Amino acid sequence: MKLLLSLAVLFAALQVHADPITINGAGATFPYPIYTKWFAEYNKVDPDARVNYQSIGSGGGIKQLIEQTVDFGASDAPMTDEELAKAKTEVLHVPTVLGAVVITYNLPNAPKDLNLDASVIEGMYKGEIKKWNDPKIAALNKGVTLPDLAVLPVYRSDGSGTTAIFTDYMSKASASWKSSIGAGKAVKWPSGVGIGGKGNEGVTGSVKGASGGVGYVELVFAEQNKMPVASIKNKAGKFVKPSTDSVSAAAAGAVKSIPADFRVSITDAEGAKSYPISGFTYLLIPKKLSGEKGKKIVALLNWVLSTGQGMAAPLSYAPLPKALVEKVQKKVKEIKTE
Repeated sequence: MKLLLSLAVLFAALQVHADPITINGAGATFPYPIYTKWFAEYNKVDPDARVNYQSIGSGGGIKQLIEQTVDFGASDAPMTDEELAKAKTEVLHVPTVLGAVVITYNLPNAPKDLNLDASVIEGMYKGEIKKWNDPKIAALNKGVTLPDLAVLPVYRSDGSGTTAIFTDYMSKASASWKSSIGAGKAVKWPSGVGIGGKGNEGVTGSVKGASGGVGYVELVFAEQNKMPVASIKNKAGKFVKPSTDSVSAAAAGAVKSIPADFRVSITDAEGAKSYPISGFTYLLIPKKLSGEKGKKIVALLNWVLSTGQGMAAPLSYAPLPKALVEKVQKKVKEIKTE
């Protein structure tokens, strides 16, 4: 009888150990490729921790975090003061990597490295530049034969951190954009111009499927689909191609004076080598976490800030600068697990 009881206790213990803890998160599509990689790799480190991440857009991630239907949210745009006030608990912004929002396009026999600036991008998204061989585009690409093809701008139809980074840059670079379309995770696009796509995946697919299409997506989505990306004229007047180096250059100045809560914009940054449509992406973590799940979330964050950083560049994200990693690690220590 004692033997049977001992076996039953052992079996029960094994069953408890066999049930992993599922950590639920939702939000930004911008970092989805690297989050997918990280969460799969971390499960090898801790098989008892499984992360279920839903790529639904930054707006959706913030909404679910506020409603407490997920353990963490994810956004490329920092939460606003109004959004933070709606949360039932204090929320920490944990920057994870840096990325580039790129302008990708679908042109037959077109060069892979077109030059664009804020004025031309604005003209396309407002329906003022209707053809790819428009003189304003041609002036930036001398010697390039551009097709007599209609421009089809594609934008995000959902609440999006990628949109927030893109429109933040455009609002800094163009006063007329700021006063008409503005900046934010969701903006009112000009009526009758272009089409919407859900997520970075949706925009990428729409541009790829439409001759003459142009859209803004995270760099890795363009690369994975073998689509060209434009070099963008930065604040110093240089045309800069998006890359991990040019994104890191954009972040260099901001890191020195980054606020304690890490909510910062690095678009339209100073420096000849800075790519102007760059941004951080964040995990949004409640400052108070409970139980074993809370401890596992903290362990995951520490892994992301150490081992995980080495996986960024191969997926076309820029790792966090070392000086910033140290600051973020200190912030993670403030999370209370009970």
